[in-house]
Amino acid sequence: MEVRSLQPYDLTRARRFALVAASAATLSAPLPAAAASGVSIELNRLEARDQSCRVSLVVANPGDKAMDSLKLDLVFFDKDGVISRRLAVEAGPVRASKTSVKLFDASDTPCDGLSRVLLNDVTACGGAEDCLSMVSTSSRVKGVEFAK
Repeated sequence: MEVRSLQPYDLTRARRFALVAASAATLSAPLPAAAASGVSIELNRLEARDQSCRVSLVVANPGDKAMDSLKLDLVFFDKDGVISRRLAVEAGPVRASKTSVKLFDASDTPCDGLSRVLLNDVTACGGAEDCLSMVSTSSRVKGVEFAK
């Protein structure tokens, strides 16, 4: 067998091949369990109710495990970015392979004054250890961000 030294062109090709192989290995790795069975929460609607703001959340659980509890710690910010309200809500139970709508009222919180809702924490999610990491957020309400 003949041994020869690699030329600069061959080294570049070898590096590209190694990079492509490493990328393929990363992409084919299984997703963490939380990502595969995560819950998505969408801020879908804000509706003025007297001195309150009715909040509609769409909760989707594509996984095969139901959650008897989904406790959300929410923080509401006004148009100036100042915290206007903090609220703990129970959005459970959440059935497996099901999308549902959860409604609650944020008293003394005008809907038209909101700019952002922060999912500060998920304090319970049916037995999982890191509840916050298994939840994703989005918003359909124009001008109001929903993030964690």
